[in-house]
Amino acid sequence: MPLPPPLLDRLGDRWSALTLSLLGEGPAYFGELERRMSPVSRKVLTQTLRGLERDGLVLRTVEQSPVVRVSYALSELGASLTGPLLAIRRWTDRHQPSVDAARSAYDAARPSPGVTALRERAAAQPGNVRRLNRRRPRGASTDTPGPPCKARPRRAPPRP
Repeated sequence: MPLPPPLLDRLGDRWSALTLSLLGEGPAYFGELERRMSPVSRKVLTQTLRGLERDGLVLRTVEQSPVVRVSYALSELGASLTGPLLAIRRWTDRHQPSVDAARSAYDAARPSPGVTALRERAAAQPGNVRRLNRRRPRGASTDTPGPPCKARPRRAPPRP
C-alpha cells in the first residue's frame, strides 16, 4: 500500500485537526488559540499554524498597532474542510462510549506482558540456552579478555 499523501498526514495530525476546528468557529489570535488548546506548547502551535498556512488552509494577518497582534482565519480552501471535520467530530461523539467499551474488553481479555517480560520468561525455561540481549554495565569485566586494541595511526594535520 502506498504511503498517504503529505496533506493527509497534515490533516490527520492531532493539533492540525483541532486548530482547523477552532478556526472553523471564526478568526482567532495566537494567544486565544494557545489558551483554547491548553496542553499544546507554543512551539508546536507555531509549527502547526505555519504548516497549515503553507498548505493554503489558514490565512495569517499581522495587525500593526502599539502591540503587534497576529490573527489566524480559515482560507476558502480551509473552510471547505469544516464539513468533513464536523462529521468526524459528530461520529466520535456518538461512538466514543462503544470504543471505550471495546478497549476495556480487549484489555481485560488480553493481559499483555512487555517484551522484556517475555524474554525473561523464555530465558528462564529449562534447556533454553538463549541469553537475554542485555549490555554489560559500565566497568563490568568479562571472564575472558578480548583481542588487544589496535591503535590507529594519527593523521598529520593538513598543510596550509
